[in-house]
Amino acid sequence: MKDDIMYSKTKTLSRRQFLFTTGLVFTGMLLPPFRPIWAAQPAAKSTGEFGELNATDPGGIDLYLEHKDLLIGGKPGRAIAINGSIPGPVIRMQEGKEALIRVHNRLDESSSIHWHGILLPFNMDGVPGISFPGIPAGETFTYRYPIRQNGTYWYHSHTGLQEQLGHYGQLIVEPAEADPVGYDVEHSIVLSDWTFENPHSVLRKLKTMEGYYNFQRPTLANIDDQMKATGMSLSEVLGKRLAWDRMRMDPTDIADITGATYTYLMNGKAAHENPTFIAKPGQRVRLRIVNASTMTFYDVRIPGLPMTVVQADGQNIKPVETDEFRIGVAETYDVIVTLPDSRAYTLFAETMDRSGYARGTLAPRQGMPAELPEQRRRPMLTMADMGMMMHGEMEDMDGEGHEGMNQVMPSHASGDGQLPTTNLIGRIKHGPDQHGPASITMAQTAYRRLDYPGAGLGDDGWRVLTYSQLRVLEEPPDRRPPTRQFDLHLTGNMHKYIWGFDGKKWSQSDMIRFQYGERLRINMINDTMMSHPIHLHGMWMDLYAGAEHYGDNPRKHTVNVQPSELLTVDISADAPGQWAFHCHLLYHMEAGMFRTVAVVRSLEGGLINVKS
Repeated sequence: MKDDIMYSKTKTLSRRQFLFTTGLVFTGMLLPPFRPIWAAQPAAKSTGEFGELNATDPGGIDLYLEHKDLLIGGKPGRAIAINGSIPGPVIRMQEGKEALIRVHNRLDESSSIHWHGILLPFNMDGVPGISFPGIPAGETFTYRYPIRQNGTYWYHSHTGLQEQLGHYGQLIVEPAEADPVGYDVEHSIVLSDWTFENPHSVLRKLKTMEGYYNFQRPTLANIDDQMKATGMSLSEVLGKRLAWDRMRMDPTDIADITGATYTYLMNGKAAHENPTFIAKPGQRVRLRIVNASTMTFYDVRIPGLPMTVVQADGQNIKPVETDEFRIGVAETYDVIVTLPDSRAYTLFAETMDRSGYARGTLAPRQGMPAELPEQRRRPMLTMADMGMMMHGEMEDMDGEGHEGMNQVMPSHASGDGQLPTTNLIGRIKHGPDQHGPASITMAQTAYRRLDYPGAGLGDDGWRVLTYSQLRVLEEPPDRRPPTRQFDLHLTGNMHKYIWGFDGKKWSQSDMIRFQYGERLRINMINDTMMSHPIHLHGMWMDLYAGAEHYGDNPRKHTVNVQPSELLTVDISADAPGQWAFHCHLLYHMEAGMFRTVAVVRSLEGGLINVKS
């Protein structure tokens, strides 16, 4: 589909044409207003009208994928609907049972569904070219797999850019035993982003012009605003801008795609449509929040109402009370809130770059208004985001018991064969490998940022959730110390819009091999100025969050790696087959930030023959 470009040609009108045109105009004044063709048809269905299905009920469920004209934020758009809606239906499952899901592809192209965060046989994972061929147009594929976990998850297409067109929904897996989280009522909250542009056109624009959608860049026109906001003098502001220019960087490069094209949605509804979630005063309300966006990070809060986070990525955690949290693309958080009175409260999801927001209302009944908070100023990246800490900051990190920045992390354990599990090094200096033209920025130093809430957060007195606060409710199985590790650099060239690992796109890279049964460590080093939500299919990532006891560290399926961050995950390679490992920013993945992980019998041998 080509971009929609309106243009006109001017030409000289003859007297006859002039009289004919004037007559049409006069006649039009006497007729009813003209209605476009789409308006003359039966009213299109609005987004956000989705139902609920249970995939572990006898007989299973059916999902139908089809192109559909829907009203998105009140405007007509062409979407990929699942059972007629975006988001698709909430799918419930029961731990200990078997899910049976028939997916009928009524599109004119191949498609797929990936069950994000669900542990299953690799040929049920739904990634075309990795775990199965895809679902051809007009055909049906049956997913069947045992349910070995519980919690809040989601599902989406893993084919091309279909996810951007509405191909996603929420998964809720009910526990087999008593739920440790007590609540009276629950609500599904699906955050997403929508563009009326063709997604392939969006990608082409990003490749053609750096910062195409960034209309918040510093300019001479807004230099006075920056001085007021930062308290800097004119010379200080100019000096800072020159420093960024020398690095060919932009401190406002918080998001590749912004509200310049995006409509931000909560359960398929735009902010002005304001969905309402009903709860009575005194009730414990469980909000199951999924970020099903393609590119948007959200900062979530309920002004005037504290939230208790009880689950992260489907895993129960020790409750943490907070006022706000940043949810990366593909992450999920469950929170408990209690209405203290009979008034309405705003559930506010502000985009990380402050170019827009999604919102809903938590209230005892429909139609109750809630005050809408003001949007905050868009944040600016700092030198710390580029790994350029001041001398004092480095001394502070050394004072925390971390070892020197030039320490090299060995690839294998030494001594007793086990790698350390506490007090891991706090920072490392970038080595001589520049990773080629696919990596235009290299942070001088990568360091742990577990306590950092993210750009634009933490300066207003509110409590903000960070990874350092996450602790599992109960220690999961297999918390052996790892015996092998490797470093993985997250790299990118924003000018050419190339993203990858270790400077290579997926098409240029080899498989990453895990040995079946091993306990493995990956040290992710973000060389870019962007945050990247990294997702591993088929296996959990145990995130090093600084816990004194190794078994308390949280377990996640998606980890957000912030600019210049050194982030460590440990993995039990317990799932034979081939798996996807990628950045969950859809356009980054499409531009190359993707690897195939093969779980093999030995690092020197071939693949394990897995039939189911």
